[in-house]
Amino acid sequence: MDSKRTGYLFTLLAILIFSLQDAISKHLGSLYPPVFIAMLRFWAFGTFAMALGARSPGGLKVVAATKRPALQILRGVLLAFQIVVTITAFTKVGLAHSQAILASGPIFVALLSMPLLGERVGWRRWTAIGIGLCGVLIILNPAGSAFDMGVLLPLISALMFAVYVIATRLVSREDTASTSFFYTGVVGAVAISLVGPFFWTNLTPGDWLWMGLLCITGMSSHYFLIRAYDLLDAAAVQPLTYLQVVLAAIIGVSVFGETLNLNMVLGSAIVVGAGIFTIWRESVVARRRAAENRIGKNTGK
Repeated sequence: MDSKRTGYLFTLLAILIFSLQDAISKHLGSLYPPVFIAMLRFWAFGTFAMALGARSPGGLKVVAATKRPALQILRGVLLAFQIVVTITAFTKVGLAHSQAILASGPIFVALLSMPLLGERVGWRRWTAIGIGLCGVLIILNPAGSAFDMGVLLPLISALMFAVYVIATRLVSREDTASTSFFYTGVVGAVAISLVGPFFWTNLTPGDWLWMGLLCITGMSSHYFLIRAYDLLDAAAVQPLTYLQVVLAAIIGVSVFGETLNLNMVLGSAIVVGAGIFTIWRESVVARRRAAENRIGKNTGK
């Protein structure tokens, strides 16, 4: 199997495992405090990140060396508590509904990249952002008689993750991917451990098995995603991640008895379409800039 096919295989495996992970998170989050569940999950994640760092060239000393320590710490803290909000959203709003709103992440990333990264956004991406935000409003349906404030939870989660992605892009200018991964796991585990023990709850033997599976899926999904990004461009990987919306709908309806309304289906289609276009357009702009830089360097010679 060539590297491109292997990359797509890793991507699909990561998406499938992420979907299973979300379903387990919803199950456990409905029985135990989400902060407690996220803490146990990050303990496994942090251990995994340290193990990967120890095996990398130069070991932990090299992996832990960062030029942006404050930003790396912010990333770890932000992701840890974003996961708490996400698990809460799964239990309060539903798996399918939450994933439909979380799919707006790339749209918020594009929107925030202007003030936080200083990037220029052309009319095409502005149009995609506007259409995507309309899709989010259709899903939220704030004018509906049955509007539930709880639907703001996945929206907050999507915004938190967008800020996390922006911070990741900033540190990637000076730190390696392995360094960022290390700080995500270790800092996240430390940060949530300052709060999580206050919500400690004894799990039943059966739920410890689910918790162990959640930790395994958390580690393996990130591992496969990292391998996918090693073999494929982000523009090839990211659109496929929208399969999570479809899988979440299938799991939500068949396992948890959730219902899909017209607003959610229509809004999801709009958000996914706008998100894929935004990702594609960003890759086009990035390739164009890279080509211009190469021409500029050659001209300079």
